[in-house]
Amino acid sequence: MIAFKLSFSLVLFSLLTAGCKPQTQPVMETQTMLPQDTIIAVVDYDTTQWTELTLTDNVTLDIRYATSNNFVKEPVYPCGRCFLKPGVAKALKKVNQSLIRKGYKLKLFDCYRPSPAQQKLWNKVPNPDYVARPSEGSMHSRGSAIDLTLTDLQGNEIDMGTPYDFFGREAHQDYTNLPPAILSNRLILKSAMETGGFQAIRTEWWHFSFGKGMPPLSDWQWNCEVKSEK
Repeated sequence: MIAFKLSFSLVLFSLLTAGCKPQTQPVMETQTMLPQDTIIAVVDYDTTQWTELTLTDNVTLDIRYATSNNFVKEPVYPCGRCFLKPGVAKALKKVNQSLIRKGYKLKLFDCYRPSPAQQKLWNKVPNPDYVARPSEGSMHSRGSAIDLTLTDLQGNEIDMGTPYDFFGREAHQDYTNLPPAILSNRLILKSAMETGGFQAIRTEWWHFSFGKGMPPLSDWQWNCEVKSEK
């Protein structure tokens, strides 16, 4: 009888004390969640040969030859991406940073241009004042030239007096029969680019080449598949 009472008491005590134990919470594994609109770029090119400029470089992209908004009135590139030789891209980023401190930034119209695309442009406008002969090759096809303009920090284009790819005297660097404000705008762009190691050409206010060397011509075409993931 005494043994039964002791056993019963032990069971009752165990039940009561079990109910008083704190509940163990399951351990939740912490995860770092990215915002839904975060894009992780996937590098799909040889970074020893090329650098891609994107919106993350605080520039505006308007790659005209990937659209019909250009002088040939049809797309020349299958899609719009901006590549330059690594040293050229590095220099251009420095120019852009210097302009940002003055209230401007760069808008890029054309960067590296594969040689077959240069042939298409020459077929439309076989004039060496405006389109380099494919046999000689454009600095664009060497990854060393850029077509661009200025915008304000909100992305609004600064007036340069003519549109991009305007074939006429008014687009020449030495044309001065323009309002002082436009001449000043052109000078801001030209001075910034030349300070950064780029050189202008006579017939186009938007075109600049980097350095004095002549890298080899390239037929390489960038990938047009979607190469980013969320």
